[in-house]
Amino acid sequence: MALSRIEPTVDRSLRVPALIVSGFLGSGKTSVVRHLLADAQREGTRVAVISNEFGELGIDGALLSMDDDNDDDNGDEKYIELQGGCVCCRLSDELVDTLVALRERVKPDRVIVETSGVALPFDVQMNFWREPVASWIEDDVALIVVNAEQLAAGRDLDGTFEQQVSSADLLVLNKVDLVAEGDLPRLEAMLREIEPDAPLVRAVQGAVDPMLLFPPDPDGLRRRRRSAAATPPPHQHEDFETEPLQVESGVDSKTLEQRLVSLGALRCKGFVETSIGLRLVQGVGTRVELTEPRQPPPAHMIGQLVVIRRSTR
Repeated sequence: MALSRIEPTVDRSLRVPALIVSGFLGSGKTSVVRHLLADAQREGTRVAVISNEFGELGIDGALLSMDDDNDDDNGDEKYIELQGGCVCCRLSDELVDTLVALRERVKPDRVIVETSGVALPFDVQMNFWREPVASWIEDDVALIVVNAEQLAAGRDLDGTFEQQVSSADLLVLNKVDLVAEGDLPRLEAMLREIEPDAPLVRAVQGAVDPMLLFPPDPDGLRRRRRSAAATPPPHQHEDFETEPLQVESGVDSKTLEQRLVSLGALRCKGFVETSIGLRLVQGVGTRVELTEPRQPPPAHMIGQLVVIRRSTR
């Protein structure tokens, strides 16, 4: 379907900036969004979040909901999760419908779309250029989060990873505390080989200065990208698959870590009642972290993990 950027006569003061937070599995996208939401609450900014999770459990949505301390009447409507697919693929029409619904119900000052770790951000971004969304989105920026540890290990750096990085308006080299400081210039040079122009910042646990989210665009690159993209590029999406993993209550935490590492999965996450208490489980490659959640998730989520692998079909 051909897409075009139409500029109807609209009061620009009513337009809303939009941010796409994307990046490969386990890069720390949800941490970035949680940080931005905390800042928005301090500043009194109304932010609507659409979280797209590749799987059916809704873990990322649960984590974002834990951070909502706003008691206004529309609080439950500011978070919408699109599950079971990818917003750059079969959920793209649903994304547009969701954006329209959020605009009508919440009237946000800013929109954030957190994609799944397998999404192609440029394809997601084009949904902001479709009517009726194009009539009220002011500017749209693709923030791509990169796991410094993954980059240092040379793990999963082709295909989807390259396409994500090359789509960046802003690159965030996250988890820099997990690699040697002396390695950071080399890692940044690796990213520059893929995307030479986008501003690049370092972060720990997704802490990004909100003032950097819409970097200057003196050459109008973002505007030209929108106006030139009448036809989407060929969509070459890698195949990934998810599977649920049931974990018994009271499992020994060290035993669980070893079990998850042995799976050889790209990503695993969920909530488990372990021998040391309720823990949020986050696995990326061979690193598995168990942390205490701020508050308990919905009961049906406890004891279930989502495991993501490249498809073998």
